[in-house]
Amino acid sequence: MGSKQAVADVLVIGAGASGAAFTWSLTQAGVKVVCLEQGGWVPQNAFPVSDPQAQLHWQTDFHPNPNFRGLPEDYPVNEDDTPIAPYMYNAVGGSTIHWGSHFPRFHPSDFRLKSLDGVADDWPMDYFELEPYYDLNDRMHGVSGLQGDPAYPPKPVRPTPPLPIGRGGELLGQAFNKLGWHWWSSDNAVHSAAWDGRQPDVGEYLRSPSGSDIIFWPQALKQGARLITHARVREILVDASGRATGASYYDRNGDLQAQYANVVVLACNGIGTSRLLLNSRSALFPDGLANSSGQVGRNLMHHPCGYVLGLFDEDLGSDEGPRGSSMLSQEFYETDVRRGFVRGYDMQVSNVGGAPLQIALGGLVGETVAWGDAHHRDFAERIRRQMGIVVMTEDLPEQHNRVTLDPQLTDSHGIPAPKIDYTVSENTWSILDHGIARATEALEAAGAKRVVASRLRRNAGWHLLGTARMGSDPDTSVVDRWGRAHDVPNLFIIDGSIFTTGACINPTTTIQALALRTADYLSGEGASAIS
Repeated sequence: MGSKQAVADVLVIGAGASGAAFTWSLTQAGVKVVCLEQGGWVPQNAFPVSDPQAQLHWQTDFHPNPNFRGLPEDYPVNEDDTPIAPYMYNAVGGSTIHWGSHFPRFHPSDFRLKSLDGVADDWPMDYFELEPYYDLNDRMHGVSGLQGDPAYPPKPVRPTPPLPIGRGGELLGQAFNKLGWHWWSSDNAVHSAAWDGRQPDVGEYLRSPSGSDIIFWPQALKQGARLITHARVREILVDASGRATGASYYDRNGDLQAQYANVVVLACNGIGTSRLLLNSRSALFPDGLANSSGQVGRNLMHHPCGYVLGLFDEDLGSDEGPRGSSMLSQEFYETDVRRGFVRGYDMQVSNVGGAPLQIALGGLVGETVAWGDAHHRDFAERIRRQMGIVVMTEDLPEQHNRVTLDPQLTDSHGIPAPKIDYTVSENTWSILDHGIARATEALEAAGAKRVVASRLRRNAGWHLLGTARMGSDPDTSVVDRWGRAHDVPNLFIIDGSIFTTGACINPTTTIQALALRTADYLSGEGASAIS
């Protein structure tokens, strides 16, 4: 192993959404933070959409599935036993390099499923503890949105105005009104006006304009953070007492190095964190680090998605606009047992119809454009004339949905690759079927001449949650209410793996709010963990 590095106050593993927000916050308090990131920097002008080859990158080196990309900084994932493929990106900024920037908050009910609905478990904290960190995160991103959404407790005025919903959004808004259903302009991490010295995004590049490499890392580095890129962590190191002492990692030259710290923080997502904990076996932790409960890797939650596409006679101009969801309906968000399932879903609407290549390949619904004589007619029917609704469901935690170490597959350094075993529950299938029926009803009410649906999208594994769950009982959870491992007093986890339950909306702002809250804890009442 290479030469010993100076001992940091805090070592963060992973420079994505949570690692970036956490490091930014902690360095403001003067804490010495070192971060190890497996990938590198992705230029802010990566993959201009004006490049004729731009859309080919989505199918190759910018594909969100690491098994398709196969870049040197990636690791393989065995996805043979899951209907939902893992989507994640190794880079400074992590998967926010790719994201659509949809930024909804969880509801208060999402933290109290056991109390309200008799399923899963309550979180050991509530919505209102996170509220100030949601507000802070909104300001950092310059979130665009519309004040007054009745689906939520009152929120501060959105930092920038809402993104346009476009002509298709107008038609769907009228349809939702006709049906008497909730709908609202989405909160997006894409600012619609100049904010904090950044100009609004106009859709010039494939990569996200609001990645954590843009929002948090420049300031964190100015505040003294040290970021080591192309650092592939092999395991968390522990001493004879069971405390974490740092991590061993392969540097960009393939040499094994060690970085030591007083506190170790994992921010590697629901697959990467459980993989690293399970690989950090020792005599003290024979089943993997922090795994006396046997819960590491278990309770994997996705957000299983259906997709419904409406084709219209009218030119909707739907090849332009925000990259994420421009509006959403949360009419069917909360439990109504008369529907035959517990919890619910939201319907996310985007007014971006897709690039020509995406449309030709079938887009999110998977129905490819016809080839041969009917090709031009079929293509013309879709381009600029389609609107889609994503039905995003709640996915309750189940022990058998899990991440383990593959017995044969490894990455390029010989570290065992993760294997996913996951099945969609009957409750979730019922949610999907109800949501697809309602989305179809909305598109037909909006005037769609034809509606095409996909019951379950395979390419929907962006949200990797629950595999190192938070809870008060060390026998049934991995970390406490601050993200501190029950078994290891100076090991914290701050990514989506700590979610007790997953809600039915995009988790990024909740992940970052939790990370900001843990950073405040470590620089305040939990500061003794650092010394």
